[in-house]
Amino acid sequence: MRAPDLPPGVRITRAYNSIYVIDHDGNVLTVYDKLHLVPFGEYLPFQDWLERLGLEQLTKVQGGFIAGTARRSMPIPGAPRALPMICYEAIFPDAVATLSDRPGWIVNLTNDGWFGISTGPYQHLQQARLRAVEQGLPVVRAANTGISAVIDPLGRIVARLGLGIEGVLDSTLPSPAAPTIYARIGDLPAAVLVAIASLVVIRRRLAKSTP
Repeated sequence: MRAPDLPPGVRITRAYNSIYVIDHDGNVLTVYDKLHLVPFGEYLPFQDWLERLGLEQLTKVQGGFIAGTARRSMPIPGAPRALPMICYEAIFPDAVATLSDRPGWIVNLTNDGWFGISTGPYQHLQQARLRAVEQGLPVVRAANTGISAVIDPLGRIVARLGLGIEGVLDSTLPSPAAPTIYARIGDLPAAVLVAIASLVVIRRRLAKSTP
């Protein structure tokens, strides 16, 4: 979490949820600010009005988090460019990658401590595996309470730290595959099939209603 740039002496009431890339000398090379914020977790709809009623989101940041402005791959020293995804951004297929800025891998940093020891972290891991298969990209997932994993482009888990286990993963980064059909055209085939099915249903209903 980082605070927005404000003049000296101004009280900080809002912040970004961010990923920093820092080199060995402590220099900040690049920053990614989370785009897809979680409602009621990181912000409230009608934030100012609901705060005046005494309500607040789970993170208890007055004013709520500020969404970032763009998603782009990040340069990583000694590694391919990575596409950053914070927490539940990994559940949205259309938020992953574009062919014009295709990364070498996806990094998913997440706070799954909200779920405790439950099915939530397992579900979140499976959703991250889907992103790997859809895009043909390896995924490195770091979760504060687990489940952390390195996932290859076929969705196979090549290294893993289980839920509630403290440790370090030491794994090679799997190589990316060629862009998949989904990476090239996204949800277009599904949209076409839905449109065709809708037209068939409408045509049959019209045919039945015709005397």
